[in-house]
Amino acid sequence: MNLAPDLAALNDLGGFFALRTGTPPHGPPPTLAQAYADPATDSATHPLVVRVRRVADGIGAPEARVAASVAHQALAARLWSAALGCAVLYGRLPDLDARLIRWDPAGSAPDDLWLTEVRARPADPETVADVVLHGHLEPLAAALRARYRLAPGLLRGNAASALAAAARLLENQVRAGGRTEAADLTRELAAGLLAHPLLDGAGTLTGTGFRRRSCCLYYRVPGGGLCGDCCFTRVPGSSPRAASG
Repeated sequence: MNLAPDLAALNDLGGFFALRTGTPPHGPPPTLAQAYADPATDSATHPLVVRVRRVADGIGAPEARVAASVAHQALAARLWSAALGCAVLYGRLPDLDARLIRWDPAGSAPDDLWLTEVRARPADPETVADVVLHGHLEPLAAALRARYRLAPGLLRGNAASALAAAARLLENQVRAGGRTEAADLTRELAAGLLAHPLLDGAGTLTGTGFRRRSCCLYYRVPGGGLCGDCCFTRVPGSSPRAASG
């Protein structure tokens, strides 16, 4: 299938998969490349700082690094979703160069991504890994480590967790629509990506289920609790009785 210029087929999968094309109508927000630049420069208005502050206000995060972790996983999920959706539905991948994607850091969730130019690339696992892991998640993690001192293992776990969640949602949707081959392709692609050196060992994949080996810190949000794939079986610091009751 050819890669449609407007990528409209992604819209049917929901907001986490949507990838707008062209120029945003209300003025160009920053590119993701700008978001990955050194956040120490003009920090108050830096896109990444703005996003973390927006997330912190929205979830009531008690620490900036908790909000930074949540923001990281949300953006990773959006990038994985768009890439996997294109690979499965189109058999091609748009060039998701960070300089081509505009993103409003002050916007609501899920992150609204605008691809300003559609250029087709192959959809093999190596290309997907190059586009998402090397093109986005490595520089994003570096920026977050520099500003918010997030542990590399946490960020690695976030990236793997976001991938597993995106793949699970995509597989469920296409399988429900009777597209068995697309569902099988989704599972195969996700398994191959989770075995990539940058993600290998971040968690255990069993079918569509994933259990990570690190914690994203969401339990520190008031009322947050544990995520479904958390490495913990109860909230750290709580008693077994309180956790089960």
